[in-house]
Amino acid sequence: MTRGELLEKANSLPLAPGVYLMKNESHEVIYVGKAKRLKNRVSQYFQAGHGHDLKTQMMVSSVYDFDTIIVRTEFEALVLENSLIKQHMPRYNILLKDGKGYPFVRLNRQRYPKFSLCHKRENDGARYFGPFGGRYETRSAIDALLTALKLPACNRQFPRDIGRERPCLNHHMGRCDGFCRGVPDEAEYRRRIEQVVLLLTGKLGEVTADLEAEMAQAAEELHFERAAELRDRIRAIEILSKRQQVIAAHCADTDLWGLYRGGRCCYAILHYEQGQLIYRETRVFAAPANEEEAEMLAALLLQYYGERTALPREILLPCEIEDLDSLAQLLTEASGHKVRLAVPQRGEKAELMAMAAQNAREEAERQTTREEREDRTLVLLTRMLGLPEAPRRMEAYDISNTGGSDIVASMTVFHGSRPAKSQYRRFKIKAVENHPDDYRSMEEVLTRRFQRYADGDEKFAPLPDVLLIDGGETHAQVALRVTERFGLAIPIFGMVKDNRHRTRALMTPEGREIGIRQNQAVFALIGQIQEETHRFAITYHHESHSRSVRKSALDDIPGLGPVRRQALLKAFKSVKAIREAEVEELAQVVPRGVAEEVYARLRAN
Repeated sequence: MTRGELLEKANSLPLAPGVYLMKNESHEVIYVGKAKRLKNRVSQYFQAGHGHDLKTQMMVSSVYDFDTIIVRTEFEALVLENSLIKQHMPRYNILLKDGKGYPFVRLNRQRYPKFSLCHKRENDGARYFGPFGGRYETRSAIDALLTALKLPACNRQFPRDIGRERPCLNHHMGRCDGFCRGVPDEAEYRRRIEQVVLLLTGKLGEVTADLEAEMAQAAEELHFERAAELRDRIRAIEILSKRQQVIAAHCADTDLWGLYRGGRCCYAILHYEQGQLIYRETRVFAAPANEEEAEMLAALLLQYYGERTALPREILLPCEIEDLDSLAQLLTEASGHKVRLAVPQRGEKAELMAMAAQNAREEAERQTTREEREDRTLVLLTRMLGLPEAPRRMEAYDISNTGGSDIVASMTVFHGSRPAKSQYRRFKIKAVENHPDDYRSMEEVLTRRFQRYADGDEKFAPLPDVLLIDGGETHAQVALRVTERFGLAIPIFGMVKDNRHRTRALMTPEGREIGIRQNQAVFALIGQIQEETHRFAITYHHESHSRSVRKSALDDIPGLGPVRRQALLKAFKSVKAIREAEVEELAQVVPRGVAEEVYARLRAN
């Protein structure tokens, strides 16, 4: 790919956290990086004059293509970057190759199980949680959880050391219930350990709330050092709330499928090995509009896995398909080991499926052209409004005034979903004076617009396929009366706003409300049209009002042109001084006849 093509691809990425993999012409991964916003970060590499250092310049010059994996949080991107660098060992990465990683929490299988930190899972029957942030923060968080549940954090081994020594200082300080005494018993110990397990899997709210209450009490009793200690402990516990999905204990050898159906369809497969997300595979494809999601998925699975022998042990799907057991048996026979197909409904695996679906959607949207998105939006709008075909030309109207003065109207034109600014028109309302009347103003502007068309004015041709009026049912009825007067049959809809001044619905002249919020693309299009029409009206109104404010009492006096007006203002400094001057004084600046006219006009006002 050329530099321009790479930049175009980067600009189509979402503003979402993720990891990017730069590849050379041999499709070898030469650099792995993470980003809080993929679009901003990746596009910087291919922008001219960005001022990269020498190493980055060399890396960019070798880039032929790149791939991305979208995740939920920046922390997930950090963990995934670490994993992928260890897997690919890219030439231009110099960090994270030393085998070190983010710590896991390990719970052993003893009678009185204990927690410890490690860098990777082992197949030893222990329970593992994580990975989490740094070792110090994770160790502090574990200590905080043990203290919150009054579990021992010392080095004594149970049941061996029960009753051998007196309880340590932690028991006397109320930080531990003294299990070394034999009470509470082993069952209670295990019950509390299971509570810690629940907290490690994300249910941190209860422990955090207790610590916050204790911190507030300590501060109220002026024990500020104790309050600061509790504050730090709460912060440490929050480290454990950074759950992530790029390393999943329950996905040892798993493919997760995400499927998206839109203007273009796309599947995304997240491949997990030994619990780690290894890579993402996506493909955009065409499918019949009436094909069910289950039928589409079944066909894709057969095509994708049909000729492969190295298959995962588990395939997670976004929806049920027919003959699920038969397909699992077929894949099992082809691979030589049991292949399980499942549709997760809840829990960690269901959350992972949501991430796969997001990757499929983002890739489909990235490869969908602007024209395709616009066409799809117009098709949806056509269906919602019950139109026979998609509108090619939409006209929108709005009225703007200030207390009845300087009333103006705007007409904007949209070809499909794009504004045609050269065809915008604006009107100065003539029939309404001294008091605002939006209905009469709207009737006047529409009458003038269609009369100009009837008179053959090419500036007002062709007729619109849809009329959008700023307002509700009554405004739409005014437009209907005007079109009927001219013998026209044009669909008319009022654009109804909510209390935040955003378009919430369209209204027919008959009072039928059509909600548009359920479809984000249509909602955005109608909102754009209304905002653009309002902006155009306000701009014209400000210009008109400014001219009115600037209008001088010297304007429109016969014989007093711009040069003579300027001469009078230069001589007398203000209109007030000119009004108070005598004819003889004025005649020293302008001809006497003009001076008499100025004198008579200003004294009469």
